[in-house]
Amino acid sequence: MTSPDLTARARFRAWRRRRPLVGGLLVALGGIEMFFSGQLDIGQLHIQLGIEGLQATVIPLVLVLLGILLISMPAHRIFYGVIALAVAVYSLVGVNLGGFLLGMLLSTVGGIIAVSWAPPRAPSQDDPAPTVEEAESAITGAER
Repeated sequence: MTSPDLTARARFRAWRRRRPLVGGLLVALGGIEMFFSGQLDIGQLHIQLGIEGLQATVIPLVLVLLGILLISMPAHRIFYGVIALAVAVYSLVGVNLGGFLLGMLLSTVGGIIAVSWAPPRAPSQDDPAPTVEEAESAITGAER
């Protein structure tokens, strides 16, 4: 599939379809947002719950690591996605209300996408491609 006649864009598209890229990016982006939300104040609002320095640093780093692992190892997407969901929900308590809710929502949605993603199926030799008539009857429900 990586023949020299394919453009870089086509190779990236083929690589992207074999892994939960969007889910991993959202999990990592949520972790980055949580990390920086722990370092700033919004007006007079600065909420720091839990062990002040440890949880505000470790939880976002774990989410960024899980996002990278989701992208690089798609075979383990369900395990990493469930761990990302658990850490994202725990960040509500551990890191400034989950990065002022935005980081928690990004990581939660990314974890859900990663868990629900499935790799594309390769066409098998046993199943011939459906004909146009079969496809039309499947869509309309009418038989010919």
